Amino acid sequence: MSVFREVADFQLSVDSLLENSNDHSRPDIQAQAMRLAEKLKCDTVVSEISTGQGTVNFKINRELLTKTVLQQVIKDGSKYGLKSELFSGLSQKKIVVEFSSPNVAKKFHVGHLRSTIIGNFIANLKEALGHQVTRINYLGDWGMQFGLLGTGFQLFGYEEKLQSNPLQHLFEVYVQVNKEAADDKSVAKSAHEFFQRLELGDVQALALWQKFRDLSIEEYIRIYKRLGVHFDEYSGESFYREKSQEVLKLLDSKGLLQKTIKGTAVVDLSGNGDPSSICTLMRSDGTSLYATRDLAAAIDRMDKYNFDTMIYVTDKGQKKHFQQVFQMLQIMGYDWAERCHHVPFGVVQGMKTRRGDVTFLEDVLNEIRLRMLQNMASVKTTKELENPQETAERVGLAALIIQDFRGLLLSDYQFSWDRVLQSRGDTGVFLQYTHARLHSLEETFGCGYLNDFNTACLQEPQSVSILQHLLRFDEVLYRSSQDLQPRHIVSYLLTLSHLAAVAHKTLHIKDSPPEVAGARLHLFRAVRSVLANGMKLLGITPVCRM
Repeated sequence: MSVFREVADFQLSVDSLLENSNDHSRPDIQAQAMRLAEKLKCDTVVSEISTGQGTVNFKINRELLTKTVLQQVIKDGSKYGLKSELFSGLSQKKIVVEFSSPNVAKKFHVGHLRSTIIGNFIANLKEALGHQVTRINYLGDWGMQFGLLGTGFQLFGYEEKLQSNPLQHLFEVYVQVNKEAADDKSVAKSAHEFFQRLELGDVQALALWQKFRDLSIEEYIRIYKRLGVHFDEYSGESFYREKSQEVLKLLDSKGLLQKTIKGTAVVDLSGNGDPSSICTLMRSDGTSLYATRDLAAAIDRMDKYNFDTMIYVTDKGQKKHFQQVFQMLQIMGYDWAERCHHVPFGVVQGMKTRRGDVTFLEDVLNEIRLRMLQNMASVKTTKELENPQETAERVGLAALIIQDFRGLLLSDYQFSWDRVLQSRGDTGVFLQYTHARLHSLEETFGCGYLNDFNTACLQEPQSVSILQHLLRFDEVLYRSSQDLQPRHIVSYLLTLSHLAAVAHKTLHIKDSPPEVAGARLHLFRAVRSVLANGMKLLGITPVCRM
């Protein structure tokens, strides 16, 4: 039996075979491993069996490994890794993902940005696995802020500014009217009246509100397109004005709704008056709250989509809110509440643009593009790009997404432009650079080599480590599909890019014999294909030149 010079392709830990493994002494485990290895025989698949520290190691027949992996990658294309037996028992499910969900007339803050890219990733992954996914953007398009906005627009609004830059103008009006309302009671009073008119269905008030909403959505669609994100439905709290009243009636009929001295209506989820378990569902003037509308929305979506799973992607500050909403659905008698899940994420600190704090998503995209263009201008190869603006934006977005997805979604992190846009190290810029470089290899040497290749030409350790890594793509997809964390895919792609960089330095194509060159091109093409698949799942558009 030989000692391994390279990493084993597969490893079996002897511990995992033994019942309650904690009482086994080390030497005994080692002896067990040796005994087990001696009993196992090599065959056409396994070419070598050896032992490690309490493990049995298997080496796969190199030619078989090469042929199987490369043929599979090229044959399965964008489905590589998804056809694995790890997913064979998977039935197609109906999945609703609610994400992004900004508030009309308020800041599109970094939390909304995180929700947008994380939700997009979850939807992409579920779709790739064959599920039927509905992407919902649940806008904050109702509530007291519209009373302020309606009043504010009548005081300080300009129609032409609203048409040309609705998000910016509504935000300015909102900030200004808030200031006024703080000093002037009559402004606050007319804001309250305007919202009541909305709630009562006043035609004029609703027409103004509708215009704010439509123009905002039009603008959002344009900006989401730059991010590579789309939605199947732009819903919003406004859809559930009447339905939230039905929710209140239902809770009342079940005897769950309690009136307080202040005239509000609450549900006590603990049943014993514990103040932390009391959820307010109606204001004293009879208007609905955020939680009431969320209940109505969940019930409505179940009727409409009959989902198997519904996922809400919001920051961890809303954890308690969703626990209460799901609990309330349960006590209302909706067993499907257990199909609802909240995917929480941490807070990003310190994301600023040159204009100051982030107010609009567009500011972030413009900042990325600007900084990336400056970085690219200092590199001499950039000049021949057909569309440097678009390339800069795609590379910059990759950088932003990789930075965001590297850790656990739940962890907070400090944002730094310099770190995000570094070209060396584990960044999105490095992934894009690797993809572009591999693409240019294919362009330079053409595709005539693709018909047949000699597997014996790919026995160098650099080739083998890439093949071993490609073989594991399905495990990584599986892990991310289980816990909905993109970091598994991110670290896989970064490792793949590092392996490709090493191979690119040592496995030359130019001046190699044709069959060696052909085999290597095959390998590099497989790397690029898997790299592109993984990037697209994360919501990144791979670039072919940079």
